[in-house]
Amino acid sequence: MSKALRWSERWFRFGLWIVALVFASFLIGLGGNIVENLPRVEQQLTLEDFLDRDAAAALRAEIEAARLARQAAQEAHDQAQLKLNIARSDASTARDTFNNWLATRRATQLAEQDRELVARSAQLDTLKAAERQALAAVQAQQQALLDQQQAESRAETRLNDMRAAAGGRYRDELRSQELRVFAYRLALTLPLLGVAGWLFARQRKSTWWPFVWGFIYFALFAFFVELVPYIPSYGGWIRYSVGIVLTVLVGRYAILALNRYLERQKQAEALPDVERRKELSYDVALARLGKKVCPGCERGVDLANTAIDYCPHCGICLFDHCTACNERKSAFARFCHACGAAAKS
Repeated sequence: MSKALRWSERWFRFGLWIVALVFASFLIGLGGNIVENLPRVEQQLTLEDFLDRDAAAALRAEIEAARLARQAAQEAHDQAQLKLNIARSDASTARDTFNNWLATRRATQLAEQDRELVARSAQLDTLKAAERQALAAVQAQQQALLDQQQAESRAETRLNDMRAAAGGRYRDELRSQELRVFAYRLALTLPLLGVAGWLFARQRKSTWWPFVWGFIYFALFAFFVELVPYIPSYGGWIRYSVGIVLTVLVGRYAILALNRYLERQKQAEALPDVERRKELSYDVALARLGKKVCPGCERGVDLANTAIDYCPHCGICLFDHCTACNERKSAFARFCHACGAAAKS
C-alpha cells in the first residue's frame, strides 16, 4: 500500500481488496462445483458394459450351479467320510475282540468252539465288507466333489478370460471419456483465462478494479488448481509439453512487455523536463520517491543528498525552489512544505 495515499484512502483500498478476495472466493466455489460435476455429463462406465451380457449371465449361472453342486458334494463327502470312520472303528473293534477270543481258544483247544470261530470270522468279514463299501462311497463323493470343483474352475476361467478381453476396451473407452471431460473443463477454463488476461491488460486500474482482480484470481485458480491436476499424463509428456508452452507464452509476453517498457522509458526521457513531470501522476511520483527511486526512470537515487537536484540517470528535475520563500522542495510537490505556497505549474 503506497505511503502517498491518504489515510482514509488506504483503508478504503484495503476494504476493496477484501471485496476482491471475497468475490473471488465465491466465484471459485461456484466454479469448483461446476468443474467437479462436469464428469456427470458422461455415462458412468463399468467393466460390465463391455461384456457379452448373455454369455456372461450364462457363465455366472453355470458357476452358481457348480458352486451349489460342489457344496452338496462336499456335504455328501463329509457324511460318507463319517460313515467310513464308523465302519473302520467297528471293524477295528471287532478285529481286536476276535484276536483276543482267538488267543483264548488256542489256549483251551475246545472243539465245541469251532462253530463260534466260524460265526465270528463271518461277522468280521461282514464288517470289513461294510468298511470297503463305506470307503467306496467316500471315493465316489471325492470324485463328484472334484468334478464340481473343476467345472466351477473352468467356468470361472472362461468368465475371467471374457473380462480380460473386455478390460482393454473398457480402459480405452475410459481414457477417451477422461479426455472428453478434460476437453469440457478446458473449454470452460480457457475462455475465463482469456477474459482474465484482457481484464488485466485493460481494466485492472479501472473504477471497478476489485471485481476485475477478483475475476482474475478466480480464472487463475480455475486453470492452475482445478484444471491442471486433470491434464492427462501419458508418461508425463503432456504435462511437460503444457508446461513448456505456458512458460514460452508467459516468457514471450514478459520479454515483449519489458521491451515496450524500455522503449516508452527511452521516449519519455527524450521529452523536455517539464513535459515529463506533467506525464507523471502525482501519486505515482510520490510512491516512487518513497521507494528512493527516480520517478522518471525508476533507478536508485540518493534523495538524502542535498547536492542532488536532478536525476543523474535521466536528467529529470527532482528538487527545485519555492518561488515564494526560495526553500528547496520536491519538484513534484504541489505546495511548498515551508510556506504553503502553491508550486508553479
